[in-house]
Amino acid sequence: MSVASLIPSIDHRLGGLIEVARRQNQGVWHEEEPSPKPTITISREFGCEAYPVAELLRLNLEKKTGENWTLMDKALLDEVAKNHNLSSDVLKNLGEKNRFLDEFLATFSSRWKSDKDYYRLLTRHIVALAEQGNVIIVGRGASIVTRNMKNCFHFRIFASMTFKKQSIANRLSISEAEAEAIVEKKQKERDNFIRSFLDFDPYNLAVYHLAFNNDRNSASKTADMITEYLLA
Repeated sequence: MSVASLIPSIDHRLGGLIEVARRQNQGVWHEEEPSPKPTITISREFGCEAYPVAELLRLNLEKKTGENWTLMDKALLDEVAKNHNLSSDVLKNLGEKNRFLDEFLATFSSRWKSDKDYYRLLTRHIVALAEQGNVIIVGRGASIVTRNMKNCFHFRIFASMTFKKQSIANRLSISEAEAEAIVEKKQKERDNFIRSFLDFDPYNLAVYHLAFNNDRNSASKTADMITEYLLA
């Protein structure tokens, strides 16, 4: 089974993103609000179960705030970035220009690699969504990209190799030996991406507000603690 199967289907979630853009375009969020709405980023080691946390967190926040929250992960961000028409519509409604993005891109402009145009577009979406608020962004270096944005709250999920290989083995129906090889390969790819593209140490915890051990904290417990932290 492909590693891609670990990513939930995006079909039903594209509608949520389009709704965010539509509401922004219709002025549902107002500039006169005293402060920007919060954005949450969730970073995780490969093999940790971040998506269940993010989905439960979204439900928690919608229940407690009475507002809509959008969940963005790798699959959804990639789909938007590669779909030119959808990408243009989303950026047009959210705002292609903002006060943080140009400064960020200028800082890292000398470090773009072969995929510079794609990642520049991806970063533009991450920043635009983060500035809009009421969004949960999983992975894609979002915690580092948005670390200087005052409305953003960053959380990290880590775990032992035992937990990660068992989780991947169960989800992909493969042996633990095969799962461990996948975890090591994918984690190395992620670490190299963060170091080469964002020039940042992926294990620097100074970025995060809280870190959670997946061995000792279930998805629901982690989601509950992030909810309480955000709304305290």
